[in-house]
Amino acid sequence: MKKAAIFLDRDGVINVEKDYVHTIDDFEFIEDVIDALKILQDKGYLLVVVTNQSGIARGYYTEDEFLKLTEWMDWCLIDRGVELAGIYYCPHHPTAGVGKYRCDCDCRKPKPGLILEAARVNNIDLSKSIMVGDKVSDVVCGKAAGIKENYLVRTGHALTEEDENQATAVYDDLMTLAKKLPDIQGNGEMVLRKKKKQ
Repeated sequence: MKKAAIFLDRDGVINVEKDYVHTIDDFEFIEDVIDALKILQDKGYLLVVVTNQSGIARGYYTEDEFLKLTEWMDWCLIDRGVELAGIYYCPHHPTAGVGKYRCDCDCRKPKPGLILEAARVNNIDLSKSIMVGDKVSDVVCGKAAGIKENYLVRTGHALTEEDENQATAVYDDLMTLAKKLPDIQGNGEMVLRKKKKQ
């Protein structure tokens, strides 16, 4: 049976939003976010990170530097009992990219390529899954992939009223959302009440 997943943007959802975070020293988990991820995992969801990393394309940091930070983040989560099903990233940019990274790809959000690839690899049922981001492009990406429940959190980029109106609901942080979502452990089913602006 296919599984339900929570797709999570990284910057502004998992870690504090800073310009082009790419070193361990600059990476800071948002308060309570690891506990929130544990709650979501315990409720039966697979956890998948989907992140644009145009800093690679722009030459601000290398793909190897990103991967080193990603491995460190992953181990930090494992040490706290959180296991990600996957971390998918887009290193491209259509206009600001350098060399091979300058391209109009299918993986840069708001295009759905990262989510579709993760769903294929991990046997995920997108109709039962959720997208969580801090920008409207995350919502557009989720919808394009066939995800019905697309949430925004206020821990990253500033949101306009128009942004918020495109989301299923808006929460102050991932912990607030995690506590609201139903437990699907064992049956793969979920029933969500549509609410605006929590």
